[in-house]
Amino acid sequence: MVRECSNGGWAEALALSDSLDGRTTRHLRLRPEILERSTFCCPTVSSSRRISVSSRAALVSLAELDERDALDRYIEAHVHGRAAGLGASAGGAVLDLDTVQSALRNAANLVRTLLLSNQAPPAIFRAKLDDIPPRDRDGWLDLLWDIDEIPEDDPALPRGCVPYLPCPVATVREALERANVTSDDVFVDVGSGTGRTTLLANLLTGAGCIGLEIQPALVEAARGRAAWLNLDRTRFVQGDAAELLRYITIGTVFFFYCPFSGERLDRVLDDLEAIARTRQIRICCVHMPPLERPWLVQLGSSSPALDVYQSAPLRF
Repeated sequence: MVRECSNGGWAEALALSDSLDGRTTRHLRLRPEILERSTFCCPTVSSSRRISVSSRAALVSLAELDERDALDRYIEAHVHGRAAGLGASAGGAVLDLDTVQSALRNAANLVRTLLLSNQAPPAIFRAKLDDIPPRDRDGWLDLLWDIDEIPEDDPALPRGCVPYLPCPVATVREALERANVTSDDVFVDVGSGTGRTTLLANLLTGAGCIGLEIQPALVEAARGRAAWLNLDRTRFVQGDAAELLRYITIGTVFFFYCPFSGERLDRVLDDLEAIARTRQIRICCVHMPPLERPWLVQLGSSSPALDVYQSAPLRF
């Protein structure tokens, strides 16, 4: 519905789902000239978001929040300026939420086809990723990598190792940008799990990538997916990263998504210091305490969860 307001001459459009299960959502589609002066929000979103007229799925995603109640099932569209004629400028639309998942699956299948035919260089892959709404990128990557659910951790996981959790796409992407990863680098994912971060680093930058993972089932899954998608610059090594890292002397960028801490982390940093004496390296840390080593210089980051370091010149 559309209702005109007297305070300031703007109008508010509400989109309310037909039922609380949210299977079908009705909303307004505004003409471009009206959309240009519109902002969208829903009750549990602290700040308004601009959404383009071509992105109806994003409107639904905005209302699809984890903690739901009846009030979460609508979106407010605030049209700023004169409200006259708004009713004629808004058309009803119906979108089944199943089409959102279907669209993501189709987009993932398209990129998978490009990968299988070796037609997805980093520039093409970045463009395809940018086409996906930010909220949906993790789900899209899981579809591309064929991950239905997070696997169970090995009950024999050594003490001091952290159970596997996938790192968000946005965080990985920022780490790659802050560390200035290029196709000349060798990216080492410490605690690679099913290989999502390793895959993403390779496809976004063209870098050679090595995933280190202690759980055999996760390593086998990652190897199978990499072979399936023709990712010939990715390798997955099974073993304890705290013991293996000293042998990965070709690495230039090392990625840590909180794989371990304490004494195990101290041993790893000692090994990395030895590598840093041969050339400059970068270290990306997600959800980890600051690395306080004199040979590391912290680089800037806009995310409180991410710290990026580069090694200072060292002498023997």
